[in-house]
Amino acid sequence: MTTCHCFEELEIWQKAEKLALKIYQTMFQIKDYGFKDQIQRASVSIMNNIAEGFERETDDDFARFLSYSKGSCGEVRSMLHLAKGLSYIDSNYAEQLRQETIELSKQIKSLMKYLKQSKRR
Repeated sequence: MTTCHCFEELEIWQKAEKLALKIYQTMFQIKDYGFKDQIQRASVSIMNNIAEGFERETDDDFARFLSYSKGSCGEVRSMLHLAKGLSYIDSNYAEQLRQETIELSKQIKSLMKYLKQSKRR
């Protein structure tokens, strides 16, 4: 694994940022402000927990914050189901975004596993 010097270099942070931007753009005109606020906050939480964990500078802290990030990823995915059901977003686009959250969640989990394994060495 290549060493990163800042969280912005992490592919998972970059993908999380892109996802958050898509969520904000998608929810721009939604009038259900409670829903809109919740899904936007959850999407930002993904990238911010990656950043905060990285900045803590210990593998244990980073893994813990990655776990929070993964949880927020699940929250966004869950809300995308609801957004589709409420006809806030197109079904195909909701599925595309859900697939992005699934892939991101897998990548976060993979990094968590790597951190735990490298600690044992």
